[in-house]
Amino acid sequence: MGSDLVTAAETAVRRALSGLTGPADLICFFICGDDPDEVSRAGLRAMNLAGGASVIGCSATGVIGDGQGIEVTPSVSAWAASLNGARLTTFALDTLRTEDRFVVVGLPERGSDDHAAILLADPYSFPTDGFVERSGEVLGDLPLIGGLANALQGRGAVRLFADGNVYTEGAVGVLLSGPVKVSTVVSQGCRPIGPTMAVTGAEDNLLLELAGQPALARLEEIVSALDEDDRDLVASGLQIGVAMDEYAERHERGDFLIRGVLGIDPEREAVAIGDVLEIGRTVRFQVRDAATADEDLYELLDAHREEFGTVDGALLFSCNGRGSAMFGSADHDAIAIRDTLGPIGVAGFFAAGEVGPVGGQNHVHGFTASVLVFSSQTSAD
Repeated sequence: MGSDLVTAAETAVRRALSGLTGPADLICFFICGDDPDEVSRAGLRAMNLAGGASVIGCSATGVIGDGQGIEVTPSVSAWAASLNGARLTTFALDTLRTEDRFVVVGLPERGSDDHAAILLADPYSFPTDGFVERSGEVLGDLPLIGGLANALQGRGAVRLFADGNVYTEGAVGVLLSGPVKVSTVVSQGCRPIGPTMAVTGAEDNLLLELAGQPALARLEEIVSALDEDDRDLVASGLQIGVAMDEYAERHERGDFLIRGVLGIDPEREAVAIGDVLEIGRTVRFQVRDAATADEDLYELLDAHREEFGTVDGALLFSCNGRGSAMFGSADHDAIAIRDTLGPIGVAGFFAAGEVGPVGGQNHVHGFTASVLVFSSQTSAD
C-alpha cells in the first residue's frame, strides 16, 4: 500500500516471489489506484519482474492479500506459484459484433488435461454474463473462476494485464493444465426461506405462477410467516435460488444458484427476477445477511479442507458488496480462508461480479466469494 503504485507493485511481486522454494510459474496481481495511467505503469513493472512466469492481473477498487483486504485505497497485491510442470496458457479475449450477436475470439484450444481457467474481465466492454453462461458449449465442463475488474474511476479506467501487455477492454485469463491440482469454492452466502416450489408459469424474467398459484401471492404468503428480523432482510434485498439438481430429494442452502429479485408486477401478480427460467424449474426464495454469509463461507471452506486436506495457496475473488459493507471489515473473507485452510498464500481483489461454478456449471454471481484453491503439488505465496 502506498502512493507510489509502481514501487508498491515491485514490492508486492518481489515479496510474493521470495516466498517460493522454486522458480515462479504463475504470477497474479491486482492494483487499486487513482490514476489509470499510473495503474498501467504499475502493471507493466509487475510484469517486467515475472521472468519466465505466466502473468495476469487487473485493476480493482480494492485488493486482498496477506490476510487482509484494502478497499478504495491505492494498493497492490501479488501472488506467485511454483506449479511443478503444469502447463499454463495465458489468453486475451475480444468480441466481434455480428448482425445478431457477439462472437468471442481468443480462446485457447481445450486439452484433455485442462483443469480450470482463471478469468478477469472488463464489465464495461466484455459480455461476461453471456460468455460465462454459455461457456459450456465451447469449454465443456471446464471450471471458470475469477471476477469482473473495476477501477476507482469506473468506465474507461479498467486495466487488464497479461504477459507484458496492457488491455483497456475485453478479458484476460490463464488456462491451467497438466500436473496441477486445483479446486473451487463458491460461497453465495444465502439462506432459504419458505418452501421449494416449481415454476408453473413464466414469461421472460417474470415468474407468473409458483406451484400453481400467482407468484406474488406465494411470496406474500412466505413473507407473512417470517419473523420481524427476516422481514427486514427481505426488505433489504430478496433473492431467489434456482435448484441446480432438479432430482434431489431436498433442496437446502448451497443447492441453489442465487439470483436477485428485481421487483414485482402487482397487476399480473408476478415477480421479476434476474434470470429467465423455464416452466418446471425448482426455486426457493432466499435472504442474505452478514451472519448467513459468514456461516456459509466457513462451512464450505471446512468441507473443502475435510475433502482435500492440506492446501498450498488460493486466489480469492470477493464481491465489492462484501468486505466492510457487509461484515464491517474488509478482512473477513481473507481471514476465513486463513482460519479454515491455514496460513497459506492468498491474494485477490474486490470484484464487480464473481465468476465460479455452481452445480457443475459456470455462472456470474453477486455478493459471492469465489475461491480457486491450489493443493498438494503446488507451492504458492
